[in-house]
Parts: sequence; structure tokens; C-alpha cells
Amino acid sequence: MAKNLDSKCKLCRRAGEKLFLKGDRCNTAKCAMSRRPYAPGVHGQNARRSSSEFGRQLAMKQKIKRIYGVLERQFRHHFEEASKLSGITGDQLLSRLERRLDNVVYRLGFATSRAQARQLVGHKMFEVNGKRQNVASAELKVGDVIKIKVSKTQKNYWKDLAESLAAKQDVPHWLFLDVAKGEGKIIALPTREDVGVSVDPQMVVEYYSK
Repeated sequence: MAKNLDSKCKLCRRAGEKLFLKGDRCNTAKCAMSRRPYAPGVHGQNARRSSSEFGRQLAMKQKIKRIYGVLERQFRHHFEEASKLSGITGDQLLSRLERRLDNVVYRLGFATSRAQARQLVGHKMFEVNGKRQNVASAELKVGDVIKIKVSKTQKNYWKDLAESLAAKQDVPHWLFLDVAKGEGKIIALPTREDVGVSVDPQMVVEYYSK
């Protein structure tokens, strides 16, 4: 499977803001954006951002792709499927991205970042509606139940995780978390405000409409 090999910190610095690609680490003093809040490279501190409409649209598309850790082919697929739905295409795009299994695992607190969530899903540590699921890009729907299912060798991970989940206060309104059962449920559709980072999906619509 193709991967974006750029450092997560470089992606944030290139975007000019924190995209929280490393989860909680991004809120600490170790965050590269806190220490070097400019683009990477020799000319990073003097780099100019494109002022053209196309340049801004491209930058927004790249920003959203980086937040969710998807490559162009996947992202374009999400856009094309969103454009077939009723409602505002940009909002439908974000809703689809938020409902990816890896993102839901991250939002529930089962992983500290989306990258870690993809690894855990790949290791078949989760069930969706009672069936093992190892496809990180699987799109979930309202009513789906995600349950952590660990093997004997993974029990220590769940033990440590359960302790941190007990104090978790920031579960999104569209998700329900049952720490005792080690499961979560999608109870509503996510909205643009649930992304947690300022984005304008309409710019993506305009980019692909050219």
C-alpha cells in the first residue's frame, strides 16, 4: 500500500499550522510547530505562500488529505462519492472522512493518532458489528458498533488504554463510548465543526470542478 513518507511534523510545518497528526504529542513542548513554526527547508522562514485562488484551493485539499492521512486516489474517490449525495458536497466529503474506521478509532480514544489507529486496525484489533475488520478506510454508518478485541498478547495494551479512557472527556457528540465494554457507537452524522481544525471543504469542491 502506498504511503506518504514525509515526516508528520514537516507536513504540519508545510501547512503552517498544527494538524495534530501525532495526537496528544502535538499539545506538548516537543511539537515541532511550537519550536519551528515555519515551512521546512533552507528557505522555510522566507517561503511565500501562493496568493492565487488555485494555489489556495490546492493548499486546502492537501491540508485535509494530511489531516486524515489519505493519498490522492483515496481522497478523489471520497470526493466523487460525496458529490453523488444530496446536500452540500464539501460537508458530505468531511462526513465520509470522519466516518472512516481509522478516524473513528482515533476519535473514540482507542489510539493516540490516526496513524496508530490504522496500525491497530491492520492488526485486527477491532470488530465492527461483531465482525473483525482490518480495513482502515472502511466507511461506517450511524448505528455501527466498534469494539476492541485484543488477543492474550495485547491485553496489556487494553489495560493501559482503559485507564486513560476512564478520564476521557472529549468524545465527539456523534459518538458514544462505553469504557467498561471497550466499545463505541456512531449515534449521529459528524459535521464540519467536528474536524477540530479550521478547514473549508468548498475550496476542494472548486478545485476538482476546474
